[in-house]
Amino acid sequence: MQTNYPIGRIVAGDAEAAKRSYERFAAQQIDDIRLTDGDEVGFSDRQTTVAAPSVVRGPGTFYRRAERTLTFNPSLEPGWWIKRTDLPEQLPILVSTRNVWTAQRNIVLRSGSPHNYLRMVEHIVALRMGCGIDNLMIETDSGDPPLFDRGSLDLVEALSASGVRELDEPAVYVTVKEPVTITGDRGDFVTLLPAEQYQRKLRVDCAVDFPTAIGRQRIIFDVNRENFRHGAAARTNATRRQLILTHTIGLLFADTRNLGYTTRNILIHGRKRYFNTPLLLHNGRSLEAVWHRATLDLLAAIALIDMGRFVGTAVSYRAGHLLDTRLTTLLYLHDLLEIVR
Repeated sequence: MQTNYPIGRIVAGDAEAAKRSYERFAAQQIDDIRLTDGDEVGFSDRQTTVAAPSVVRGPGTFYRRAERTLTFNPSLEPGWWIKRTDLPEQLPILVSTRNVWTAQRNIVLRSGSPHNYLRMVEHIVALRMGCGIDNLMIETDSGDPPLFDRGSLDLVEALSASGVRELDEPAVYVTVKEPVTITGDRGDFVTLLPAEQYQRKLRVDCAVDFPTAIGRQRIIFDVNRENFRHGAAARTNATRRQLILTHTIGLLFADTRNLGYTTRNILIHGRKRYFNTPLLLHNGRSLEAVWHRATLDLLAAIALIDMGRFVGTAVSYRAGHLLDTRLTTLLYLHDLLEIVR
């Protein structure tokens, strides 16, 4: 297993900063490794959609007093699409880096009217990578997605209940033409490496480093249904201070006034301890934060590559939504993606 990754072409950021970050990343202990044998991960070699519609409901993420509904529908249109049923004159939004409105706090996709958007889509669109579904129409009754106590497991179970329908067209695989890296201003980076010959899977090496009870965590895994389902149980993390601010001063601001965070649906951490029970224990230590980062954040950004199933290797250190989505945009701007033949 190779972990000595090339930095490659730096599309944004500083070369010296990248080198220093890579050294810190390489020195970090690997906590969990989950790899598959061979070059496949169990997804169909045909394009797929769901066999039947399925519905999932939950309290609103940004307006917790309202119930929100998502419906996963079969689609023959290539790609994942989001249709606002409360905006009948708006066209569906293609899940694509072309339609990212903002990724400052969470990823928001928008197309056409400024009202035609869906917030915090990362926990939804990450399923495109982890469940092996190529074409999907997602109907939503608002721009506010549901929030669940079990991370994205409710979404995974709803999509799995729909079944998989294979289509006549072969699956399309895409990778980068060369190693590509973007660096941020806090020692963070994301690197994408090309797929090796005959490789039809995505490998992820992801590390986080928090000055809190979360600390340093690093995992390496191949993206398949089993590993994705494991990681999809991970909740968003927040500090205890952030939670308190949300329910006090945050009531004065539109973005946080009705935010539906509770002690059940997020992981709350302080400098030396957690303030609720952490999940995803491995060798007696919680890896919930790094699994969330890897499966529900990083894979969501990679799902915005709309040319096909991305294969190769993704390496992430201390990064977040903004760096992820900047990289996917720069891949298109610099013509760095190619179809795997």
